[in-house]
Amino acid sequence: MRTPLQINFRGMDTSPALETLIRDKTAKLEQFHPNVTGCRVVIDKPHQHKQQGEHFIVSIDVSVPGSNIVANHAHHEDVNVALRDAFFAARRQLEEHAVRLRGEDKRRLSTGSAVVERGSEAGAEAE
Repeated sequence: MRTPLQINFRGMDTSPALETLIRDKTAKLEQFHPNVTGCRVVIDKPHQHKQQGEHFIVSIDVSVPGSNIVANHAHHEDVNVALRDAFFAARRQLEEHAVRLRGEDKRRLSTGSAVVERGSEAGAEAE
């Protein structure tokens, strides 16, 4: 990664354990795309709702040449689950971006064609 990882905590104290987890997960993201140039992770703990409880919102912004990949829909009561979901979404988007860069189309995994022939049963029904 060309620029250092940015980790921001909003509405909560900084956690060294979470920072270590985020650094590990970010390093794994680089395996799915060869040219990650930067990454910013924001963990937000908005104000408490009496009926809904505490929720953590994790947003990940990954920079690659020619594109910015944003995964920001991870909401959960457990910060570890929210992190897992956000990094999974970011990884999936990075993989799709890498496939597009290589010019591959996921819908065309095989180039062969199928030939369907009618069996003797289909011919017997027509008579």
